[in-house]
Amino acid sequence: MNESKKILVGEDSSVILNLTKSILSFEKYEMKAAKNGKLVLDMLEKEDFDLILMDLNMPVLDGATCTKMIRALDDESKSKLPIIAITGNMNNYTMDEFRKLGFDDFIQKPLDYDKLLVTVKKFLV
Repeated sequence: MNESKKILVGEDSSVILNLTKSILSFEKYEMKAAKNGKLVLDMLEKEDFDLILMDLNMPVLDGATCTKMIRALDDESKSKLPIIAITGNMNNYTMDEFRKLGFDDFIQKPLDYDKLLVTVKKFLV
């Protein structure tokens, strides 16, 4: 069996975290959670991940700022990670704006089970 992929989820809502965890664990992905952008950066420093799911609106450090900081890292294995935005107000952004912010894709809240898996699998082959 292939090694399970590690996904870092930056999200301050426990409800979304629990839902995401159940969806991802069903597919045997390993998930770590960070409640704000600063914790995302701290965890990224200590561990390697295959993908990041990032809520745009988080306390301490928001998802867009955190993503910019990740893209600016010297370590290419980290700065080039696929980052998928999670947002409840996606209508405020176009895909082009998400890309400018450094995101590879986005998922709308409330999270759709199939959409989440399809989007994650696009980057984790």
